[in-house]
Amino acid sequence: MGQEIAALENTKTWVLTALPYGKQPIGCKWVYKIKMHADGSIERYKARLIAKGYTQQQGLDYFETFSPVVKLTTVRLVLALAASKHWYLHQLDVNNAFLHGDLDEEVYMLLPFLYKTEKPGQVCKLLKSLYGLKQASRQWNYKLATTLLSLGYIQSKSDYSLFVKIDSAHITILLVYVDDIVLACDDIQEIQIVKALLNAKFKIKDLGQLTYFLCLEIARSQQDINLSQRKYALELLEDAGLLGCQPVPTPIQPSTKFSKTEGKPYSDVHAYTRPDLCFVVSTLSQFLSNPLEDHYATTIRILRYIKNNPGQGLFFPSNTEHALKAFSDSDWAACPDTRRFVTGFNVFYGASLINWKSKKQGTISRSSTEVECRVLASTTCEIQWLLYLLHDLKQPLLQPVPLFCDNQSTIQIAQNPTMHERAKHIEINCHLIRDKVQAGVIKLLSISTSAQLAGIHTKVLHLAQFQSLLSKLSIKDIFVHLCSYIYIPFLYLCSIFILL
Repeated sequence: MGQEIAALENTKTWVLTALPYGKQPIGCKWVYKIKMHADGSIERYKARLIAKGYTQQQGLDYFETFSPVVKLTTVRLVLALAASKHWYLHQLDVNNAFLHGDLDEEVYMLLPFLYKTEKPGQVCKLLKSLYGLKQASRQWNYKLATTLLSLGYIQSKSDYSLFVKIDSAHITILLVYVDDIVLACDDIQEIQIVKALLNAKFKIKDLGQLTYFLCLEIARSQQDINLSQRKYALELLEDAGLLGCQPVPTPIQPSTKFSKTEGKPYSDVHAYTRPDLCFVVSTLSQFLSNPLEDHYATTIRILRYIKNNPGQGLFFPSNTEHALKAFSDSDWAACPDTRRFVTGFNVFYGASLINWKSKKQGTISRSSTEVECRVLASTTCEIQWLLYLLHDLKQPLLQPVPLFCDNQSTIQIAQNPTMHERAKHIEINCHLIRDKVQAGVIKLLSISTSAQLAGIHTKVLHLAQFQSLLSKLSIKDIFVHLCSYIYIPFLYLCSIFILL
């Protein structure tokens, strides 16, 4: 608490003054937190002074509040590029980041607990943003962006939390998530220069090589980069009391159909959880308002599936092609209550899976062709955005991008200017896909339903098909994969020893 007060006074966050007539001060409180390493050990104890921003009035104490944060797809794309191009990856965070943001509004705050002043009745007139204020994140982001632009960085128009600087010899990339910053660069000396410049402007904490970011555990070898959420998975199992449960190989039983009405209501609604798995969690989240026993049983099965491979994550190989490819799929009338369809897609950079989605659509479709046209249009928009992002990263691709679909009629309608009685009302989506095909952005290719990789996000699969598709998504257990680097050389040494 003493260190926090000292930091606030050093940055001149406030001045002590009498409260003007007609002004209402906001309160503040202390928040304590234990920061942990990725392995669960204690990093440091932290105390932070938080303003009670929920008492602020819009138009008086604050105006704009929006502040961008980096998209996870952007993070995965940069990591995939770093693996293939052997870039260095480092991480840092900014000490008391929000205190660096200048405050434009006139805001008064009550004195913190145990903070003494010479004159009674004084309050703090805030000169800089403080944690808890509605506009604090926006003011800090503006200050950081202005500083990076002055250092020669270019702010991406595809993701405003991505900053790129390119000179004749090096490329430097910054990913910003509030006060956490990831540095990617092809030269280690340039990374040290960037850290020194940021430390001169803000006080930063150098966290070294990137190992833990946004609950993602990053493990790197000379051959690849692995992303997992092992720590989060184990914490989830511990919170649910299922660390000793029997694991299962799939997150959902085959031929499972969920309904809002068919089944017994679940008695303890507060115990309902939402593990982060794509298709089945997206399906279960539709019944949070009134969960049934079948829904809760499937939730427990998801946790048992996580127990089977808690370290399972994404694998980004270094030896991969510099190209995008995408798969899109749908399950027509999958919901028995609304008859709406589920759509999903996968996007790969080379062999690295960088983006995926599973979603139940908001409208009913008359045919499977209409469903496929809609999901193709959504996937096409995602591909176009990724091409813009790669252009901002100065990594242009050869086009067109192959987009795989298992519906022949949809491919024919999207590639040819035909009009059909059942497709005339979806012409706008067809126009979008057709325009991108003619412009050379995408190329529609046919694929069999059994080989459709996006099928894992749209339907319940049997064990053999589920494991087959999962193996093609470059998903591996990080613990088993890293142990192979030790186990294989160990066997080699043993064989030599036996021969000798």
